[in-house]
Amino acid sequence: MTTALPIRSEATVLENCAEGGENVRLRLEVEAWPGSAPGQFVMLSPGAFRGTDSVDPLLPRPMAVYRGTPTGHGAAVVEVLYKATGRGTRLLAAARPGEQVRLVGPLGRGFVLPDPGVGSVLVGGGTGVASLFELARLAAERGSVRVLLGARSADDLMGREDFETLDVALGLATEDGGEGHRGLVTELLEPVLAEPGELAVYACGPTPMMQRAAELAAAAGRSCSVSLENHMACGFGVCLGCAVPLAGGGFDLVCRDGPVLEASAVAWEGLP
Repeated sequence: MTTALPIRSEATVLENCAEGGENVRLRLEVEAWPGSAPGQFVMLSPGAFRGTDSVDPLLPRPMAVYRGTPTGHGAAVVEVLYKATGRGTRLLAAARPGEQVRLVGPLGRGFVLPDPGVGSVLVGGGTGVASLFELARLAAERGSVRVLLGARSADDLMGREDFETLDVALGLATEDGGEGHRGLVTELLEPVLAEPGELAVYACGPTPMMQRAAELAAAAGRSCSVSLENHMACGFGVCLGCAVPLAGGGFDLVCRDGPVLEASAVAWEGLP
């Protein structure tokens, strides 16, 4: 899949709505949007651009592209899902329809789709779910897809209704038992890996969840790709703030070499 060159844009807020708990869905109208590969991200200013009081001194926030829908003449509606938990994301959640948010993207290296006929299992936890929707949609055109979504509670589950519209098998897990399996989402993964046939594993979410998914996949002899969610300031590989240690030594930058990496390449013990 060809990776498009990133653009800089002052995107217009169409909708910025709470979706249970601290979850927020932001829909932006972006002119000259080049499209994105599943797993790529954008850098968004922390709040609408009304002057320096709204954005300074905070740095942009990396946000996975949940999906992009072309609207004609090169424009598109770009959606991101996020949690309003800190100062920057709360400023972003305060942006109103008609206001503008500075956007740079798409950035990074996304997921590699499975070969035709190869099944896929996608494991998402918390905000990591936002990286997986377009992957699920496109992978379903190539083979069977199982999507496993996990969260602390039913209110914290992101994007459930959207995934239900896809031709995928959906499994849910909540730590408090409010929806689906009571426990961790990786507990749903283990029996899936024991099923016969070729299977590619994709994961995005909290580091312990991805590490466990990687361990289970390796034990089952399955390939596993993970999308890391490190903090970063630039998104271009300049600030070096998103370095991730590699199992073979050295470092990769999440923004430039990722965010998608082969799970076996990551030195998980070196991550926070």
